[in-house]
Amino acid sequence: MAPQHLLAALREQNPLVQCITNYVAMNVAANVVLAAGASPAMVHASEEIAEFTPICGALTINIGTLSAPWAASMLAAANAANDKNIPWVLDPVAHFISTYRKGVAQDLLALRPTILRGNASEVLAMAGAMGAGKGADSGDSVDAAEDAARAIAKAHGSVVAVTGPVDFVTDGTQSAKVTGGSDIMPKVTALGCAQTALMGAYAATGPAFDAALATLAHYKVAGTMAAQQAKGPGSFQMHFLDALSAVQPDDLPNVILS
Repeated sequence: MAPQHLLAALREQNPLVQCITNYVAMNVAANVVLAAGASPAMVHASEEIAEFTPICGALTINIGTLSAPWAASMLAAANAANDKNIPWVLDPVAHFISTYRKGVAQDLLALRPTILRGNASEVLAMAGAMGAGKGADSGDSVDAAEDAARAIAKAHGSVVAVTGPVDFVTDGTQSAKVTGGSDIMPKVTALGCAQTALMGAYAATGPAFDAALATLAHYKVAGTMAAQQAKGPGSFQMHFLDALSAVQPDDLPNVILS
C-alpha cells in the first residue's frame, strides 16, 4: 500500500493506538499522533490490559522509563496484541545500558513485534553487536546498522526501522531509505519516541513495511517544513506539530529512496 494512500486512510479511519511509553514522551507522543490524524491512548496499567488492548487498532511499547510494573504491563499487552492479531511496535530505548533493561527488551523481541523501531546503536545492540550508543542517543551510523536490521527482521519476522539523518527500513527482503527532516529534530526531546507511537497508527492502517515507511516519510517531510519556520528547538516543536497536520498524502513519496 503506497505511503500516500496510507496517510489518506489513516486520516479517514482515525485508529485508536495504545501507547505504553515513557514519562518524558507521553505528552509529545499524544500530540504527534493527534496532529497526524489518529487517536492516542496512554493506557499502561496492568489491570486494564486484558480489556483495553484488544479494542485498539495497534499497540506501541517504549521502554524509556522502565520499571518492573511497567515491564509486566508491556509483556501482557504484547501477548494480548498477538492473541488478537493486533500489530504492535517496539522501541527498545537504550536497552543496552543495564542487564535488567536488556533482558526486558529481549523478552519483548521474543514476542515478535510487528515493527521494531530504534536508532542505529539500539538496533546493533539488539542484534548482539557492540554499538557506540550513549544513553538514548546513537553513536553509530544508520549504514552501520543495516545488516543488523536485516538479521533481526529475518530472525523475528519483524519490520525493522533504523532512524537517523537518513532512515532505513527493511523486512529482511525489501528495504528503502528516507531522506529529509532537520538537524534540529534530535535536539527536541521525545520526537523519536513519538515517532514510535505514530508508527503504531500507520500499522493499524496497512501492512507493516508500508506503515513503517510511511511514518518515516511523514516525519521527514514534516521536519523539513517545520525547520523552514523554526528559530530553534522550542519553536521547532510547535511548527512540527502544525507540519504533521499539514503534510498531504502526495508529499510522502518525494523523500523515499528505493
